[in-house]
Amino acid sequence: MKRVLIAYFSLTGKTEKMAEYIGEGVRFSGNEAVVKKISEFKKADDLNGYDGYLFGCATYFQDIAEPMRTFLFLAKKAALKGKLAGAFGTYLHDVGYTVGGQSTAVIMDTMQYIYQMEAFGLGPLKVKEPVMETPEGMGTCQDYGKVFGETLGS
Repeated sequence: MKRVLIAYFSLTGKTEKMAEYIGEGVRFSGNEAVVKKISEFKKADDLNGYDGYLFGCATYFQDIAEPMRTFLFLAKKAALKGKLAGAFGTYLHDVGYTVGGQSTAVIMDTMQYIYQMEAFGLGPLKVKEPVMETPEGMGTCQDYGKVFGETLGS
């Protein structure tokens, strides 16, 4: 059984809900999912010991939230090279968003190009906030987690 860390920052609770649903999907694949708020990490060593990593944050003002930015600087010091990496987050407005303007793209690029992690083939998952209140939102997140877990193997 592989271990997956799902670390997130959530202001409204929607990204937290995504993290929980993604964790369920990872468990559906037969792997262990550890879901934690980024505020629980105090040092880089706290991130070690996992086979795969999923980091999540909503897009705020076409950018990544400051607590996630700080967390990403901490994560840079961890031994993540070569590990499977995915990203997820919610967003509210479509106006002006480009793929690069989503927090999920920033997180995924950081994991892939700065940490030299293996990018998850499905890319980052972004879900509009109102969709997280529907069965479609839940299922999308569970599917993402399940495929991530299956990609890791067991």
